[in-house]
Amino acid sequence: MRHFIFLVAFLASTSVQARCYSSAEVEAEQGLRIHSELMVISLNCHKMSHRNGNLHIQYKDFTRRHQDLVVEYESTMKNYYRRTGHKNPERSINDLRTDLANKISTDAARMRPNVFCKYYGSRINQALAMDRAKLRRWAATVFPSHPVSKPICAATR
Repeated sequence: MRHFIFLVAFLASTSVQARCYSSAEVEAEQGLRIHSELMVISLNCHKMSHRNGNLHIQYKDFTRRHQDLVVEYESTMKNYYRRTGHKNPERSINDLRTDLANKISTDAARMRPNVFCKYYGSRINQALAMDRAKLRRWAATVFPSHPVSKPICAATR
């Protein structure tokens, strides 16, 4: 009986571990959130110039500069979705990106365009000024206002 209870407890903890995020998955989701937010900002503010120029062009520059990291983040999340039994990891990535973009799109819908762009536009400048290491540190940091969508695995805290 004792072995059975141990086996059930082990399987339950393994199941929970499968549904939680490793530190790499936390960084990947947050990195995709950052990229998705920057996309929404650039689309909403594409006609506005900021201190360093057109925000949409700056977003495209940021994406081009960090394309390999964005692809790495997407790959990490696809692996997570495969590991946790999602039938279509590609669709799950698209759904995640849509959910992340919708959060900031809600702010854009509530604010006047010039107020939204003034408030959020500097994020593109900030991100564009970062090198890969600094961007990864930003993505790996979970802020209370931007929690990840899954619990963080106990072993990676």
